[in-house]
Amino acid sequence: MASMRDIKRRKTGIQSTQQITKAMKLVSTVKLQRAKTRAEQSKNYTMQMYDTIVSIMNRSGYMDHPYTKPNGCSRKAVILITSNRGLAGGYNSNITKLVTESGWSRDELVIYAVGKKGRDTVKRRGYNVVYENSDMIEEPLYSDAAELAEDLLGKYTAGEIGEIYIAYTIFKNTVVHIPRLQKLLPLGEESTPTESVAGHEGEETIKPDAAAETAKRALMTYEPDSDEALNAIIPKYITSLIYGALIEAVASENGARMQAMDSATDNADKMIMGLELQYNRARQGAITQELTEIIGGAEALG
Repeated sequence: MASMRDIKRRKTGIQSTQQITKAMKLVSTVKLQRAKTRAEQSKNYTMQMYDTIVSIMNRSGYMDHPYTKPNGCSRKAVILITSNRGLAGGYNSNITKLVTESGWSRDELVIYAVGKKGRDTVKRRGYNVVYENSDMIEEPLYSDAAELAEDLLGKYTAGEIGEIYIAYTIFKNTVVHIPRLQKLLPLGEESTPTESVAGHEGEETIKPDAAAETAKRALMTYEPDSDEALNAIIPKYITSLIYGALIEAVASENGARMQAMDSATDNADKMIMGLELQYNRARQGAITQELTEIIGGAEALG
């Protein structure tokens, strides 16, 4: 059985750790409120941009544009959005699993890492990280998302990459955060899922073989032409998705860290209570032993 000194020392250490977890919970709570507000505000723009692209694709029929058809390259680019710090439960591991357990080979993937935790994980596992930016996730800016989108679109049109994906966490509410791997390019069925980036369900998609249904609708007309229109719209669409993902990732990270620190604080309380019980038992045992020795000594003298 541990001595009273050991129990007291361990209790003091846990109490010190508990003070840290409480402070981290408070900090995460404050950051979450600000990030939550930004996420809710950005969703309106992201939803409108998403709905616009879905409407255009549904009403355009077949389009011979580089952004709407494969370019022949088998390499896939994945924007991996994680945090720079840990102590957020399974937040970072859930995101990296989307890539490491996707079934894709390492040779066909190039990773655009936003956040240190995801970068370090995929590097250890032998993935090719061609882009790193840990500052972007600290305070996401639209200009950062536009710069990243321009780089990716440039490589896509040059044929250096054939598909673009983004792995991030959808912020539903304070306690619900959903990891998601979404296809950005080329545009098609897989890049217009039934659940949109903004988290609302029921988005309608038109399959290629639904020609009769498409024919019932007024087809989209372009002025001056479709290529020029898509060249202007798609970069803004990709940028808005990346920016929205960054904003939601920040809110999800702080929500996950707040929950993790809250659980850690509660666990520390339980451990302290257990150690107090052990300490009291050890103290009672020591007092009983001293009394027994005193009584024994008195009887021996008598």
